[in-house]
Order: sequence, then structure tokens, then C-alpha cells
Amino acid sequence: MKRPSLYVTRPMAQKVTEVLDSHFELTVRDQNTALDAAALRELMQSYDALLPTLGDQLRAEAFEASQQCRMLANFGVGYSHIDVSAATAVGIVVSNTPGAVTDATADIATMLMLMACRRASEGEKLVRDGLWQGWHPTQLLGQHVTGKTLGVIGMGRIGKAVARRAHFGFGMSVVFFNRSAVQDSTVPGAQQLESIVAVLERADVVQICVPGGGETLHLIGAKELAAMRSHAVLVNTARGEVIDEQALIAALESGELYAAGLDVYENEPAVPARLRQMPNVTLLPHLGTSSLEVRESMGMMAVDNLRAFFNGETVPNQVS
Repeated sequence: MKRPSLYVTRPMAQKVTEVLDSHFELTVRDQNTALDAAALRELMQSYDALLPTLGDQLRAEAFEASQQCRMLANFGVGYSHIDVSAATAVGIVVSNTPGAVTDATADIATMLMLMACRRASEGEKLVRDGLWQGWHPTQLLGQHVTGKTLGVIGMGRIGKAVARRAHFGFGMSVVFFNRSAVQDSTVPGAQQLESIVAVLERADVVQICVPGGGETLHLIGAKELAAMRSHAVLVNTARGEVIDEQALIAALESGELYAAGLDVYENEPAVPARLRQMPNVTLLPHLGTSSLEVRESMGMMAVDNLRAFFNGETVPNQVS
């Protein structure tokens, strides 16, 4: 029996590639740039399934009713780059890889909180540039984290994992906003507040943990940033477009906001020069899930989704 054909849009960890190769007629693209809708539409004419990831532009114009492709096994929990309704309309199943990314993303979020509060990026640059003149009592005075208040926007898997680290690791109290009621935040004393602004007004550190997509586009804009305390730190490991980047830049430049820690950007991989020039902004190149174990786990979850689909079984992580 002929094996299904699969196109993987970017190189994967060796373990994942080897397993995929044992189950599919496999083609792996050897480049790490995102594919546009035209290229993806052409690929879907020739392959039974695609394994795309963040940035691959699977918008409505990528889909046609005559396509050979029957499944998109997205590599990643977020799938705002895929028009799921358009895919479903032409009979294509879409899956993702939730769960595997939770702890890794929460770890990076915690690291960004500490780096931004304690001015770690400034300190490292001082040392690397050969400008450090030795310890002194007022050197790079940052903000203490222990005992402060954490605000979480989006109390899903990742939001809860971030809150646990902050509370049990640093004794932080937790307030949060979530669109639906959260029965168990996993953090003693955590308070669900009625609005995003209510959280921003109370928090010393704010962590953005919502999914991307139209519903959360510019969820944090000028109005929301103005509600934050002037000593507050904003951390985003979700999706770049959740924050109005220009409004964030203005708030940081004016001193309305103390600092930010960012792993994601509105127009990746482009990062505005004004952000790159700010010493009070910690910038990472989308490292949220960047560990070998996690990327292998994500890949194996995609394998399970693909195998289930082509075996006529229920797809474990189907989103359409």
C-alpha cells in the first residue's frame, strides 16, 4: 500500500524526521524562512498532508477545493497563521501540538520577568562591551520580584504554569483576567478580576498568555498600557500582535512603563529599531519552546496526529 505523501515546511529535529520518514513519503524543505500563500497552495496540489509551522501563510487564498492535501499537522500550539474555516471548507483537517509547549514557554516567561526586572540585559552588555568598572552599591539597581503582584492575561495552560512559578518560586500574589471563569487557577489566593484593565492597575509584573488571532489583535494598546503602574514590567511570550507595538514603544520611551521582556514581535522577524535601542527592553528571538526535548515532543505529537488521521482514527489534537 502506498504511503501518504507529506511535506514538512522547515527542518525538524533528527528524531522527528526519522520517525516521519518511516511512515510517510517524506519531503523536508531545507530552509527556515516562512512560506507564502502561493507557495503553500502549490504544495497542497501535490501532497496528501503538510506539516507547517509559525509564519507559514495558510490564509484563505491558499486553499482550493481541488487540492490533494487532506491534513495540516501544525507544528506548534498556536495556529493563528492558518485560516481554519477556509481549510475546513475544502475538507482539510487541522491539528496542533498543545501541552508540549507549556513548561518551556512558562520557563522563558519567568526568565524574561527576572531579566527585565533586574536589568540583566543591560548588565550583560556592560560586561561584553568591556565597560564594567566593578561592583558598587548603586550599580544597575533594578526591581525586586519576591513578594510582588503578578498579573496574568489569559489563564490557560501556560498562564497557570507561569502563575505557579511566580507564586511558589517567588512568593508573588497573582491576579488574572480570563474570558471565561477559571475554577482552579492552581495558585492559592489567585484572584480573577473583571477586566484586563483591573489586572493592569494592580500588577507589578504583567504576563501575556493569550492565543493569537483576530480576537486578541492589539488586545494591549495605548489605553491598557496607560492603566499600568509606572514601575510595572510587561512580558509577552504569546504572539507579537497581541500588543500594539507602537503604543508599547511610546509607553516605554515616555517612562509610562518601566520595562518590557519580549520573545515575540508584531512583524517577526522584523523588530523595530526603537525597541532594539532601548536598554530597558529585554529581547529574545522567539525562544519560547526552543529546547531539544520540547521540539522533539512537539514533533512526535504532530506524528501522532498525522498517523491517526491516515489510519482513520480520531485525531488527538484536531482543531477543525
